[in-house]
Amino acid sequence: MTGRRLPALATVLILAGIVMLGAGAVLATAPGTATAPGWGGSGMMGGSGMMGGSGMMGGTSTGRPAAPGPGEAGFVAGTPASPRLVRVIATPQLRFVPNVVTVQAGETITFEVTAIGPIVHEFMVGPAADVAEDKAGTPEIADIGMMQTKALTYTFTGSGPFAFACHATGHYEAGMSGTIAVQ
Repeated sequence: MTGRRLPALATVLILAGIVMLGAGAVLATAPGTATAPGWGGSGMMGGSGMMGGSGMMGGTSTGRPAAPGPGEAGFVAGTPASPRLVRVIATPQLRFVPNVVTVQAGETITFEVTAIGPIVHEFMVGPAADVAEDKAGTPEIADIGMMQTKALTYTFTGSGPFAFACHATGHYEAGMSGTIAVQ
């Protein structure tokens, strides 16, 4: 290894480590799981974040743990005054994790969406037909950059079907979408 390649390799490894730490912290707090250390207060993924704002590099993370879903112990349906938190990861492989979210009919959910990796994503949620056609006026979060967390609150009224998707150029076509199961 030459003297010039070593610093470049070190930089790549450091960036990969940061992405993996962020992904691990977010995945560890997926809906229905316990809160990872540091998520709820100030620090890398919550509170007053590493780069300003909330979350690691700015954004709107509430710092709250994700709440259990319908059918899980401790489930309490979200309301407009107290929405249930669901965390979603937008991956560089053009996928959402999780890609299926279960809600109770009429429930209000706050989606916290974190982009992992260098690709900018968006998150649109609503009636499945509106989401599929990227219909104007459908609730969405735009420009979720690397390691940013942004939030959107939505109430699931009606019988559905409901869905979510990323319509950044080519992402939806590559399969970056998910479904909402209404119970």
